[in-house]
Amino acid sequence: MTTTRTTTRTSTQTFRRFRRLRRTESLRNLVRETRLSQQQFVYPLFVTHGQGVKREIASLPGQYQLSTDQLGREAEELLSLGIGAVILFGLPAEKDDAGSEAYAPDGIVQQAVRTLKREAPALTVITDVCLCEYTSHGHCGIVVDGEIDNDQSLALLARTAVSQAEAGADVVAPSDMMDGRVAAIRSALDDAGFTQTPIMAYSAKHASAFYGPFREAAGSAPAFGDRRSYQMDPANGREALREIEADIEEGTDIVMVKPALPYLDVIARARERFDLPIAAYNVSGEYLMVKAAAQSGFLDERHATLEVLTGIARAGADIIITYHAKEAARWLTSKEVERG
Repeated sequence: MTTTRTTTRTSTQTFRRFRRLRRTESLRNLVRETRLSQQQFVYPLFVTHGQGVKREIASLPGQYQLSTDQLGREAEELLSLGIGAVILFGLPAEKDDAGSEAYAPDGIVQQAVRTLKREAPALTVITDVCLCEYTSHGHCGIVVDGEIDNDQSLALLARTAVSQAEAGADVVAPSDMMDGRVAAIRSALDDAGFTQTPIMAYSAKHASAFYGPFREAAGSAPAFGDRRSYQMDPANGREALREIEADIEEGTDIVMVKPALPYLDVIARARERFDLPIAAYNVSGEYLMVKAAAQSGFLDERHATLEVLTGIARAGADIIITYHAKEAARWLTSKEVERG
């Protein structure tokens, strides 16, 4: 008996064979559109007074409050992983209504900057410019009659930026969301001779529920009310672009969208419209969600983390501030990345 083999051939006009370029790891690597690199990462550091302090933050597993004598080892580890930048947040010795340690020459961030520039000169040191960690009321500006006074706050924010630049900060990053603060800081830096110090503005910083773990880590929760009168309404995408445009006009060198994951559309729209470098802050709540799910066994932490960071980069972010930076850097150099 003779069996006739019948081959059914579907016309190539019927469908396209996208899978051809997904067949092997080598092919996937060759045609990958978004390439994640540890050189994109900025690692947040929380610095505190004292000696020998390395205190794990309960709300941010794997993250620590560090005294300045611990920063040299931290910088060495980061550089060995290919991570070239940090952003500093300070825990002051005392707080007052004017947030005076924010701009004190011997403030905790200023001390940390000097330490890092002495012990790890190759590391780019970015400083958060804000008052909320240093004020007794926990708001990002000066309070007058129960309201945040925008214009009075600008002088202190500019003073803070200059003080950080004097300490050796490579980049200053205003996160307060006061109107006009980029122009005020740019003018103050230039007048003080820091014309080469870039500004990375938190241009579209939203009033988000995802900041909770950070506020515990930095001790920066407001003592009354909330920050919705100055941080952005999460519902307003067009306004976010206007905020970014205003900061560019005032002289910022880098713009930031914060948080990252709920605002990927803002990142993408900003990338299409503006040609400045774009940073995105993968904030504490986003980090904790992945960590908690992984610890409960519901997610593969490595793959989930790299997928999150790739998504932020794919949306258009050039710079990613992330608590995942160390682990992600290790995974990016591991052959296990492709598994799964």
